[in-house]
Amino acid sequence: MIPAARLKVLSDVPVRPEGARYVLYWMQQSQRAGFNPALEYAVEQANELGLPVLVAFGLTAFPEANARHYGFMLRGLAETEATLAARGIGFVIRKQPPHALARDLSAGAALVVCDRGYLRIQRGWRARLANGLARRLVQVEGDVVVPVETASGKHEYAARTLRPKLHRLWDDFLHELRPRGVRHPWRGGRAEGDLDLSGVGAILRDLKIDHAVPEVRRFEPGETAARRRLAAFVDDGLARYEADRGRPEASAVSHLSPYLHFGQISPVEIALAVRRSGRPAGVATYLEELIVRRELAANHAFYEPRYDTYDALPEWARKTLADHAGDERPHLYGRAAFEAAETHDRYWNAAMREMRATGYMHNRMRMYWGKKILHWSRTPQEAFETALALNNRWFLDGRDPNAFTNVGWLFGLHDRPWTPQPVFGTVRSMGQNTLRKFDADAYVAAVDRLEALEAG
Repeated sequence: MIPAARLKVLSDVPVRPEGARYVLYWMQQSQRAGFNPALEYAVEQANELGLPVLVAFGLTAFPEANARHYGFMLRGLAETEATLAARGIGFVIRKQPPHALARDLSAGAALVVCDRGYLRIQRGWRARLANGLARRLVQVEGDVVVPVETASGKHEYAARTLRPKLHRLWDDFLHELRPRGVRHPWRGGRAEGDLDLSGVGAILRDLKIDHAVPEVRRFEPGETAARRRLAAFVDDGLARYEADRGRPEASAVSHLSPYLHFGQISPVEIALAVRRSGRPAGVATYLEELIVRRELAANHAFYEPRYDTYDALPEWARKTLADHAGDERPHLYGRAAFEAAETHDRYWNAAMREMRATGYMHNRMRMYWGKKILHWSRTPQEAFETALALNNRWFLDGRDPNAFTNVGWLFGLHDRPWTPQPVFGTVRSMGQNTLRKFDADAYVAAVDRLEALEAG
C-alpha cells in the first residue's frame, strides 16, 4: 500500500481510459525501476485500467550540470531502461524539456503520474504541465521518508525543531515496497525517442554542456551499484559509523549521496536495510543523517523561495558577518585559486583535489573546506558564491536541496550563534583543531591514491 500522504493530485480531471494506449509515468527525480512508489502507483492504476505503463524521461538543460552529472545520470538511466523492459514496462527518452515531453505523451494516456522534486526548476516543470492539462495528473512523493508537507507545514529553523516531528511520523512511512506484477506488458516495442542509451558517450559529446568536468571512476552509476554500496556499508561501515564517521580516512560512511541525488536508490530502502542490519551501533546516528538532516534540507528548499541565495541565511548570521566584514583575513584567495587547490593549506588543498577528481568529499572535510572559504575570501557574499559554485560544479551530489542547505549551513543556516571570532563573528568557525580529530596526513595520502586511480 502506498501511503495516501505520498499522493497529490495536480490536475483534478477524471481518468480517461477511452481510447487510451497507456498510463504515463513521467520519471524525473526518482530515476530507478525498483522501490519507486511513483512507478508502482502507475502500475497499479494501469492494471486496473487494463493498460500498459509507459515511462518517459525528458533530457534537458539543468542549471550548472556538466558532463560528470549527465554521464552519471544517463548511465544509471540505461540500467533503468533495461530493468523496466524486463518487467514489461515501456521507456522513452527524448531531448526535450520534461514537462513538454509529458504533455506530448499525455495525449495517449488515460492518466499521468509524476514523481516530486523540491527545487524551483522542478516545481516549475510540474506546474507548467498541470496548467490546462486535459488528463488527471498525480504526483507521488518518493525521495524522502516523510512527505515534506506531512512532516511540517512551515520552514523549520533547525534540526531540533524538525526532528521530533519526523520521529513521530517516520514509522508510518518505513515499509517495504514490493514490485507490482504487470498485467498488461508494453507491446509497442521500443518507444519513439530520439536518444539511444546504449551509446551514452555519443550523447554526452553532443550535449552543449561543460565538458571540462569529467566523469569519475570512483562511483559506478545505477541502482545495482547503489545497492552494492548499501550492502557494503551495512556489512562493514555501519558497525563503525558511530565511532568513525567523523574520520575521513576511516571509510565508515555509506557513500550513497550521489545515488540519492539522482534518485537511483530510495531513502526508505536504505533506512529499512540499516534497521534490519542486526547492528544496533550506529543505526540511530545514521538515520539522523539520512532522514532528519536530509529532510531538513528538503524542508528548506520547499518553504524558502530564496534557498539558493545569501539572503536565505538567518538575519543574525547576515548581521554578524556584516559586522565583521572589515576584519583582517589571514589569507585571501579568489575563486580561481580555490578551484585550482592553490592555497597555503595542504589539507584544504587535498579536500579540493578529492572533490575535483572524484566528485565527493567526506562531510567533515566539506565543513572545513567551506568554513575556510569564508575565512579566506574578501567578503562573506563572495565566499558564499564561491562555495556554492564549486559545490555545484564538482560534486556529483551538488545542485539539490542538500547542496544548497549545506552551503547555507557554512554561513549560519540551521545553526546558532557561537563565541565571537574574527571574520566569522558569531557564525561557527572551524580551525586547525578540526584536523587534529582524525589522521589528516592519512587523508592526504588517500586523496593522492584516489587521484591516481582517476587519472588511470
